[in-house]
Amino acid sequence: MRKLLAVLLTISVVLLQPVAQAASPTEPRQPGEHVIVSGGVSLWVWEKWKDNPHDNWWMNFIRAARIRIQQIRKNDPNAQITWLVFRPSYISRGRQDSRDYISLIDSVRTTYNIKLMWFNSTSQFVNYLNFGQPRSQVKVSNLELFCHSNKACLMFDYSNLIDSASKVWLHEKDLGQINRGIFTSDALVRSWGCHTGSSMSQKFRRATGTPMWGLTTKSQYLTNELPVAASVSGRWVR
Repeated sequence: MRKLLAVLLTISVVLLQPVAQAASPTEPRQPGEHVIVSGGVSLWVWEKWKDNPHDNWWMNFIRAARIRIQQIRKNDPNAQITWLVFRPSYISRGRQDSRDYISLIDSVRTTYNIKLMWFNSTSQFVNYLNFGQPRSQVKVSNLELFCHSNKACLMFDYSNLIDSASKVWLHEKDLGQINRGIFTSDALVRSWGCHTGSSMSQKFRRATGTPMWGLTTKSQYLTNELPVAASVSGRWVR
């Protein structure tokens, strides 16, 4: 019985090790720009009728980004942080909720002394990555994306302009638009959305030469913590 228990414990440890290792992305050490991205939220007027509605809380992608910005600022008070926010969704959600979300988002810029950049299209997002800084001098050391996604696509807009659909996205087939050489050699790239680790993470590495961490399952956005896997089978891969 003791031998059987020892074998079972050994198997458990072996099975758990890959998940533990995969769930520990390393903070970049090389100097560079931290680019944090917040995609747009859905309109509750559509989502509230669904069995599994999205974005009951308008701050899902804003709050998570703020938590991450706070971590970076704590680790390095002089870190160069740029926050890209998809503006149209917060304007339309603000109109629906009768609140000025643009001003609330802008307050984060003041609190943490960061550069806030609004974007309205995928091309603006890609152009900033490629040319927002002279990349020969300031490379991207950290790119983290808080937005809706599936295994092949980052959706900066979802269920906002069109119910249950997206009009502004970055598909894995379009990753070649991102220039090689803009990332530091130890850059941390991570998508906090759903299912990125199932396909897009690998395609990102092939296109850019830099790995992207992503979850293999849905992600769960929380109030005062960074997102986590929505199921016990979820793990971080790249």
